[in-house]
Amino acid sequence: MPDQSPQESRTPGSALRGPVAGSGEGLSRRTLLGTAGATGIVLGSAGGAIGYAAAPAPATPLTSIGSERAMFHGKHQSGITEALQARGHIAAFDLVAGAGRKEATTLLRRWSTTAERLMAGEAAAHDDTDVARDAGPSSLTITFGFGHSFFQRTGLEKQRPTALDPLPDFSSDHLDRARSDGDLWVQIGANDPLVAFHALRAVQKDAGGTAHLRWQMNGFNRTPGATARPMTARNLMGQIDGTGNPKPIDPDFDRRIFVPAPGEPAWMANGSYAVVRRIRMLLDDWEKLSPSAQEQVIGRRKDNGAPLSGGGEATPMDLQKTDSTGAYVVPLNAHARITRPDQSGGAAMLRRPFSYHDGFDADGTPDAGLLFICWQADPLRGFVPVQRKLDRGDALSTFIRHEASGLFAVPGGAAKGEYVGQRLLEG
Repeated sequence: MPDQSPQESRTPGSALRGPVAGSGEGLSRRTLLGTAGATGIVLGSAGGAIGYAAAPAPATPLTSIGSERAMFHGKHQSGITEALQARGHIAAFDLVAGAGRKEATTLLRRWSTTAERLMAGEAAAHDDTDVARDAGPSSLTITFGFGHSFFQRTGLEKQRPTALDPLPDFSSDHLDRARSDGDLWVQIGANDPLVAFHALRAVQKDAGGTAHLRWQMNGFNRTPGATARPMTARNLMGQIDGTGNPKPIDPDFDRRIFVPAPGEPAWMANGSYAVVRRIRMLLDDWEKLSPSAQEQVIGRRKDNGAPLSGGGEATPMDLQKTDSTGAYVVPLNAHARITRPDQSGGAAMLRRPFSYHDGFDADGTPDAGLLFICWQADPLRGFVPVQRKLDRGDALSTFIRHEASGLFAVPGGAAKGEYVGQRLLEG
């Protein structure tokens, strides 16, 4: 888990489902029932009010969490630079037998329409489940990508990027192939669990007879506003996780994270590559360590994320600092030392993960860890060199296990009137 936190950037929105009290459209059935419950009104068979009748309560505005909206159309797809959301789902789909480029085009059109509507806080165009009724956009993002196998299935092998070549094997891999890779990849994030699930269900229903679910995983992060001040996220090991992330204000951010125009291939201009890893944390073993021993493994203080060499969370790590015995204060195999870009040939990636907990094994061992998702312009210059260094002696490797993996080409954002992937599928 390389030691790199996306900047918080939210666009306020106010999309609501259904008429709002006082809008001049009258009370909807939902509003009436809600008012009845709030005031103690009970309707008899004749429709008369029995008990205490009161004037309708004023409509309660959405909280800031519910009203925040990410935009579907743009230079880049959403879900890359937005702040971490409280709930996430990731899923991979495989095209069904006989489905090809034509069917994939229809599916991406359908998915894009659904994503645009749901991210605006609207209902799906067809057969909406009402799961997210009454909620606003809640920072919902829906992101789409293509796996290595997609190009053969659609006859687009010549358009497959070399950067999408399969990742090398790593010594820490214990991969379940059934939960790895896939033709199509979808990432969903929102700050409300029902909004996130609603989007997942809509995407699955849209796939219909074109693609079937290969695997799906659920994750979470701390809810915005849960801490007294904005801060970098913590993972399930209790460590502040994401301190060294590149930031959109960095002058070389776009070059490191997004494929430049005109792109290679051209359809990937302004896109990015997502490496997805299900990393199980061996929490029973980890929690046997003392807090100071855990800090030695990571190379940072557990309370505030500061490097062991001193200062605060944002203080540059002094790799040469030694203690009274001459030993390095930040151990040579500390996770944070190994993952520093200047220790990996300048390799950098934008980490945007979700934690997960999928219950307990029969012996009570928690099946929990990190849905690691990182973004880079080229995984061969981002994720791969860092992971190779971790493979050669990361102190954290004793306490984690990589159980699933995927690499996906995520094209740039769709302009108004376009759908995601149009330049590939119609180019």
